[in-house]
Amino acid sequence: MAVYRITEGREIRVAISGKSGCGNTTVSTLLAQKLGVALINFTFRQLAEEKGLTLAQVIEAAKTDDSYDVTVDTRQVELARARSCVLGSRLAIWMLKEADLKVYLIADDDVRARRILNREGGDIAEIKAFTAMRDREDSARYQKLYGIDNNDFAFADLKIDTAAKSPEQIVQTILACLAERGLVHVAG
Repeated sequence: MAVYRITEGREIRVAISGKSGCGNTTVSTLLAQKLGVALINFTFRQLAEEKGLTLAQVIEAAKTDDSYDVTVDTRQVELARARSCVLGSRLAIWMLKEADLKVYLIADDDVRARRILNREGGDIAEIKAFTAMRDREDSARYQKLYGIDNNDFAFADLKIDTAAKSPEQIVQTILACLAERGLVHVAG
């Protein structure tokens, strides 16, 4: 497999977004490793850990307290602007406007629910219901806070359906696009 390096004298920022269960964290992590750059993936999940709360508690609190969203969004954009990185978050492609490449990952609801089940365990019907509720509430909050319609990702540079591709294949697609743009090159 080819080894890619960032073009000398450049910084690179890749923003990767997708709804829960689309492979955001996995793809972002692999890409950051391949490029040798920082992974920035500060989400409600990490905020919940910091605050000693469950993810469900943070999601519930965020319904009436905008500071949860603003804290997460502000912190990750500040971190992303500081150095070369891969920013993986629900709003990365909207919030990091200066990203060199904006990637949106897609998967249908059944695929997403199965992935969440494999990652977290539980009951598939409950996961589907929770995920649908989370999608609706996230969309409403993003619209209210930022005027962002997270179902409108047409402007993304790459849109990748992750259902039939491995994370490694997705990363190779992203790397090939970065190489086409002259942002990375094959080492050696």
